[in-house]
Amino acid sequence: MTVDEFEALRLLDDEGLTQEACAARMRVARTTVTSIYDSARKKVADALVNGKRLLITGGHCEYEPVEIGQEIIEKGTNTMRIAVAYENGEIFQHFGHTEQFKLYDVEDGKLVNEQLVATNGSGHGALAGFLQALKTDALICGGIGMGAQTALSDAGIRLYAGVRGSADAAAKALAEGTLQYDPDAGCDHHGEGHECGRHHGEDHECGHHHGEEHECGRHHGEEHECGHHHGEGHECGHHHGDEGCRRHHGEEHECGHRRGEGLDCGHQEGDEGCRRHHGG
Repeated sequence: MTVDEFEALRLLDDEGLTQEACAARMRVARTTVTSIYDSARKKVADALVNGKRLLITGGHCEYEPVEIGQEIIEKGTNTMRIAVAYENGEIFQHFGHTEQFKLYDVEDGKLVNEQLVATNGSGHGALAGFLQALKTDALICGGIGMGAQTALSDAGIRLYAGVRGSADAAAKALAEGTLQYDPDAGCDHHGEGHECGRHHGEDHECGHHHGEEHECGRHHGEEHECGHHHGEGHECGHHHGDEGCRRHHGEEHECGHRRGEGLDCGHQEGDEGCRRHHGG
């Protein structure tokens, strides 16, 4: 689905505008809105009915003007402007929470201007428009979500993600054409699943947190001395720790002795005399 199709859906179905009002907001003809909207609805229906992934990308859009709040250095005609997600001299690693960008103007492969700009609390959705208003050509950052990547692409801003370390050094490397980056870098801020299939800190089916000991003193998945895993049934039909299981596997009997041990009465466990002696 294209961005303009998404916008038509948002204005008509979410905000409840009429087609005339939607056309005015999108600055297109009413018949164009009708065509865009019909196409968008078919794509949504296809995704819902057939279980397809719906990706919003492409199309043509212009972001609403963003208030910068400070004077920005004039960008030259032949200047490339680099913005770096910035914090204390380093590249900030979560794009959507960036509070400052450092701008670098490049001419003939050299940095000619630098300036710090505060985002004034702009979040994920507004940062692409903010950077577009700054006349940004390229962004250097750490982690960044797919939605923000799409917004930057639609705004015509080249993305260099997955970069760490000094902001100044990264901008210089990009100007010189030597920057190392990860084109597939995503945002790991929101919590990813571990190999166990659960998110960090969530309860497993056993009711314990990842890495915690069970009451038996074993960690999740470890074998007990009997060779069985926690909670598994033994071949004898008992579960680990059951009274019957302890007697079956050579652990203590009701008399307090183990199978095969000599008893204080002088009998071997299981002897007729032992049974009479212990009331068995």
